[in-house]
Amino acid sequence: MRIRFGYLALAIALFAVEVVIALFVRDALVRPYMGDVLATAMVYFGLRGVTPLGRIGAAAGAFGLGAVVEIGQALHILDLVGLGASRWARVVFGGVFDFKDLACYAIGVALAMAVDRRQQSEPFAAR
Repeated sequence: MRIRFGYLALAIALFAVEVVIALFVRDALVRPYMGDVLATAMVYFGLRGVTPLGRIGAAAGAFGLGAVVEIGQALHILDLVGLGASRWARVVFGGVFDFKDLACYAIGVALAMAVDRRQQSEPFAAR
């Protein structure tokens, strides 16, 4: 397996932004919506960095993971596995199902694919 460090670096940078949002942002726009957009983009670039997946495969994987997390929220999975009171579990997985989150995941994947496509002339996967 070949690691594509450009993609991985972008995923790590997005992770750092996500941590800052989770710890310090308390608003009605950035945390609930931009956080979801960036999280899905982070997963997309992470998948592109450590797997041989192409854009469509990474997009499907990133959106699919977000959808699974959202379904888990609808089923109250954290409560079922005894993590309902865990602050960190709630930060990572969220707690309330919302169809708007699925839209944010789709936007995040679309933006990540657009950035990826734009960089095709100078790939993140650079040599």
